[in-house]
Amino acid sequence: MLTPVVSTEVFEAIASGRPVVALESTIFSHLGLPSPYNAEALDRCTRVLRDAGVVPAITAVLDGVIRLGLRDDEHQRILGPARKMAERDLAVAVAQRWDVGATTVSASVAIAAAGGVDVFATGGIGGVHRGSELTGDVSADLDALASHPVITVCAGAKAFLDLARTLEYLETYGVPVLGWQHDWFPAFYTRSSGLPVPHRVESAADVVAVFSNRSRERTGVLVTAPIPDGDQLDQSVLDAVVADALSDCERSGVVGAAVTPFVLGRIAEATAGRSIPANLALAENNARVAAEIATALVER
Repeated sequence: MLTPVVSTEVFEAIASGRPVVALESTIFSHLGLPSPYNAEALDRCTRVLRDAGVVPAITAVLDGVIRLGLRDDEHQRILGPARKMAERDLAVAVAQRWDVGATTVSASVAIAAAGGVDVFATGGIGGVHRGSELTGDVSADLDALASHPVITVCAGAKAFLDLARTLEYLETYGVPVLGWQHDWFPAFYTRSSGLPVPHRVESAADVVAVFSNRSRERTGVLVTAPIPDGDQLDQSVLDAVVADALSDCERSGVVGAAVTPFVLGRIAEATAGRSIPANLALAENNARVAAEIATALVER
């Protein structure tokens, strides 16, 4: 069974009824944002949580040990080289004693749930890939959302995914999808994918009420918070870049987990680096929303 080592700070916060928000570590590693922006992301996300009185609980594997909450002097380890881990990889990381394992959404949600943390903030979730009817390529993030009782706050999913099928998957598996003061499912760098969210919520109290009354005890809730208006990228530019990048993926045989970094790299090139400030802004905003929800959860 998954049994994370919980940091002293996180353990004491949970025991005393103080709010805690889990964070993934992939975005803070070299796999997420390039240096020094990964360190900036870590600083901005943890600072916005602490400023709200919320304890950040970074998830990772260090020296073969699953961790929920890291000390400040351990942050440097996740900023460097790491091996990316989905939920399925956690057992392997422990068995093979990986030096540094960077958690994706699915791994982070699993660790948070096992350690008693109910709220998790990330950038964007994975989803159903285009052409999945042939490849079967569906992110493990979706199963994790359906299998662990955690509120996940994200900026939707990346536009190169099949977002309509992603929403259909979440509906099929009973995951409530909530739009944070917004009517549309966000597409990471842009505020709207053109697809409506099933339900809109106006406050953290609304989210907590949904979480408390869901019909499936082990199912999570997905809160989609759009990127701040002034930070979103140009939709027409993104659409063209994504279309070209996906065509190149097909021609070059780039499939599965390799698609995401390939397409994101093309977006960064096409937007002259503007995707990095956008990524930082949405990650910080998601942490801010998650802090509100975590606070409302312990105050209910």
